[in-house]
Amino acid sequence: METQQIRKVKLPKRVVIKIGSSSLNHEETGGLNFTKLEKLVRELCDLRNQGVDVCLVSSGAIAVGRSSMGMKERPKTMAKKQACAAVGQARLMMTYQKMFSEYHQTAGQVLMTKKTMLDNVSRKNAQNTFEELFELGVIPIVNENDTVSTYEIQFGDNDTLSAIVASLISADLLILLSDIDGLYTDDPHANPNAKLIKDVDVIDEKLLHMAKESTGSDVGTGGMATKLTAARIATRSGCDMIIANGKDVGILHEIFEGDFTGTLFHQHYDEDFYISDYIEETL
Repeated sequence: METQQIRKVKLPKRVVIKIGSSSLNHEETGGLNFTKLEKLVRELCDLRNQGVDVCLVSSGAIAVGRSSMGMKERPKTMAKKQACAAVGQARLMMTYQKMFSEYHQTAGQVLMTKKTMLDNVSRKNAQNTFEELFELGVIPIVNENDTVSTYEIQFGDNDTLSAIVASLISADLLILLSDIDGLYTDDPHANPNAKLIKDVDVIDEKLLHMAKESTGSDVGTGGMATKLTAARIATRSGCDMIIANGKDVGILHEIFEGDFTGTLFHQHYDEDFYISDYIEETL
């Protein structure tokens, strides 16, 4: 693995961290990887102890529900996905609550759909809830409300959701923990000559063309295209974004020590960018 030396990323005032199912669950069974989960919780608590407002966008509810009910394959129908989410969301949150409490930290659950962001009253209520949670020192754990979501009100993936949350709460930094080191010039699984792109100042058509709607996981949903969508939302909202490999969640503290492998997208605030308009027109 190539290690890049870049300038130290400044410790943010407010950070959103997204972790995917493929980083949380054992690939063979879909069951939770408790060793990795505990390390993630410890990393987040350490950030919180440094005075950072921390928000976690966590996938995994459907995968956890599927594993809990002994389902071998990923559910294909909406009803089965929602049933798995109903079981898995409760179990996942119970696990998070227990682990965070071991480090004297409180976590709270926030479930969202597209309607939350499109309705002015709901969006403001969600924003107020986040602000109050941060004021109380709570770490919000966010997921799409998969139990009730239908196609019309889905975000579609948690990469996009995490960027929308980052925009909503005016975060300084969004970190996507993925199953890949960052954005490459080509698919590194297929092309050994693919190069990691370390810094991105402008997301142009050439960059978008590099994205592949692919994932090597049986439990995840997002590919590189969704991460570039997230980058466009986050950077236009005034938020830097990093794609890094969640195989070792210890990369979180490496990011702030200035020595990490990943892609850093630099923010370019657009005062004409309104997240609710973007969702309505694009998603």
